Amino acid sequence: MGIGGAGMSGLALLLAELGFEVSGCDMIHTSYIDKVLKEEIAVVLGHGRAHMDKFLPDLLVYSSAIPEDNEEIASARSRGVAVAKRGEVLSWLFDSRFGIGVAGTHGKTTTSSMIALILEQAGHHPTLAIGGELCDIGVNAKLGDGPCMVAELDESDGSFEMFHPDIAVVTNADWDHVNYYPTFESVLAAFTRFLGNPKEGGIRVLCGEDAGIQRILSSGQFSPEGYVTYGWGLGWTWGAYNVRHLTGGGSTFCLAHEGKFIDTLELSVSGEHNILNAMAAYAVAYRLGIPSAMIRRTLKDFKGAKRRLQHLGQVNGIEVYDDYGHHPREIGATLSALDGMFPGRPVRVVFQPHRFSRTKALFRDFAAVLSSADTVFLLPIFQADEEPLEGVTSELIGNLLAGEPGLECVLYDSLEQGAAEIGSRLTEGDILLTMGAGDVSAVGELFLERAKAEVFHATI
Repeated sequence: MGIGGAGMSGLALLLAELGFEVSGCDMIHTSYIDKVLKEEIAVVLGHGRAHMDKFLPDLLVYSSAIPEDNEEIASARSRGVAVAKRGEVLSWLFDSRFGIGVAGTHGKTTTSSMIALILEQAGHHPTLAIGGELCDIGVNAKLGDGPCMVAELDESDGSFEMFHPDIAVVTNADWDHVNYYPTFESVLAAFTRFLGNPKEGGIRVLCGEDAGIQRILSSGQFSPEGYVTYGWGLGWTWGAYNVRHLTGGGSTFCLAHEGKFIDTLELSVSGEHNILNAMAAYAVAYRLGIPSAMIRRTLKDFKGAKRRLQHLGQVNGIEVYDDYGHHPREIGATLSALDGMFPGRPVRVVFQPHRFSRTKALFRDFAAVLSSADTVFLLPIFQADEEPLEGVTSELIGNLLAGEPGLECVLYDSLEQGAAEIGSRLTEGDILLTMGAGDVSAVGELFLERAKAEVFHATI
């Protein structure tokens, strides 16, 4: 249930490759459903108890986005059909292999993708379960015949605590998913429990720059022998220095290990956050004995994951990018990366807040970070599986941005209205960035489609 999502579709593909008969359902048809249909996995739209008679499952696996009282889940339980969440089933596969688990509030898709590509290029043939599609490999999940499994571990519902990695990577521990974690302290408690999970002899790879991780380490629960750190400068196990951001995209930096120079790296992906992600991937690959030349070459060639500052196209001198960022810290990192890629060029952001609970908790932080853009186009909140909250709308952000000098802020009543009108506000040299975890990417895609059609008609 929920097979149209990135994580659930990936699990479906893995189970099918293992030889199980797999079927699925979801409320809407997505691009991920197209991928599972190619593997002859039966899919129906909607959720309902009739699926029990149609598919006669031995096990019902459901996304955490589906309420526990859903009639299909209730029907399965009443019939004695085993029921489990995605994380539980994925952990069964993961714990039976040499598991490399990447957790964190931000950056885990890119970091796990980097690790996966390095292992793939080095001939390790890993099993993959990643929450986004890798541009370089073309899939978000696959069964490998090697001993390693690389998995992006989801903290949104606490399911990452079910996993027992051989190598546990934590990119950061920030307050998000406020519908599940009422406070920052509850987030730190969950990550602390996760970091107590590695198998005997396992290692933790941690971003030493992150305030949340610093709080966890300062508790003294983990001995220094059980983890390695990465960050800026020479004070960490792995450190980046002499960082240079390249116009048009990418960066170069020197990498130190235990305070001594070890390598010079060049990345095609942009932003300081991706330098940190690359150091985490390098640390994992180094521990697995992969040669530095192989790591260096793969990281340079790495093109990123879809919807992670993904270049959608260019028309009339306007560059269009799309990003999954839906937390203030993620948005800030992406805007900083664009500033390094295109210094001085105007950045016009289309932002679609994701979830009412997150918007209510963080609207001031959203406004603060979006204020660095030249224009902000605000779409209505993408509600996901939540019911609306009284008084919680995109206007909470817009009202704060309205007082920012030199910033234009426009609110739209619908995604369709935004897609129809935004093009008229753009000029040559602009950078258009669509941001959010919902369906906001359609705005950039529609703009490109319409603008290119106008150019075509103007030339004939």
